[in-house]
Amino acid sequence: ATQVLEKLNGGPIPDVKFFHMDYINIKGRKVRALRHGMAGAPGLEIWGPYEEYDEIRDAILEAGKDFGLVQVGSRAYASNTCESGWIPSPLPAVYTGESMKKYREWLPADGYEGTGSIAGSFVSDNIEDYYTTPYELGYGPFIKFDHDFIGREALEKMADKPHRKKVTFAWHHEDMAKIYASLFIPGEEHYKFFDLPIANYGSSSFDKVMMGDKVVGFSMFGGYSYNERTALTLGIVDPDINIGDVLTLVWGEENGGTKKPTVERHKQLEVRVKVSPVPYARDARENYAEGWRTRKA
Repeated sequence: ATQVLEKLNGGPIPDVKFFHMDYINIKGRKVRALRHGMAGAPGLEIWGPYEEYDEIRDAILEAGKDFGLVQVGSRAYASNTCESGWIPSPLPAVYTGESMKKYREWLPADGYEGTGSIAGSFVSDNIEDYYTTPYELGYGPFIKFDHDFIGREALEKMADKPHRKKVTFAWHHEDMAKIYASLFIPGEEHYKFFDLPIANYGSSSFDKVMMGDKVVGFSMFGGYSYNERTALTLGIVDPDINIGDVLTLVWGEENGGTKKPTVERHKQLEVRVKVSPVPYARDARENYAEGWRTRKA
């Protein structure tokens, strides 16, 4: 990405801190650039007027030809996070609490919080069981108590306590084969379809991950990695779960599935998953040094 961006800019690009913004030049136009890195390597997200979209996009594609840049389509856009370790869609923790009441009343009924859905095998009558914390999602290094902010007191109380931790679940290839094989057996109920390249079928996913009879974590976002030839999902596990542990992920919803439009009638399957590092991709893990994905809280 850096080589393409430097070619576009006509020279070295600014040293922008993670999730900060600056400007670069593309075809004589000054465009805003957000330091991101969704693919697990340093990169910039380009911002500008929509009427310049085609011109800027064409310039990027032209500059990238010498470096093997190809278009992969919007459905593949989120699949790289399976390798790089970013959980993009945790459930917003806004549905309970008196302090959030005015905010809930302000939100539109047709907004994300009002129309979002929960998918997966974990089921609870308490919405707070689906809440996660910044520490669990890997944002611990960003939490600083040198200034005031909403939620500071709550985070200070939990800062020194054990936290669930973010991991990658690598799905067993034989169990993945069972899912697809079940689609071709006439007259029998099949397993929940695992869509490619991203398998999520709700706004926020929560498939329970078991060790014996105990729920020890959740699978929250995932799909298929062509690079790794593996189904990968991101999630969180209890503090005592270790890299290398083989756990059981319950794939599919109970009682044949809910009535969401994205859910066909199906049966559940217990899938063997290996607890793996975040990021899963070795290149991202080793070469994205000092990044938020690789640092520990």
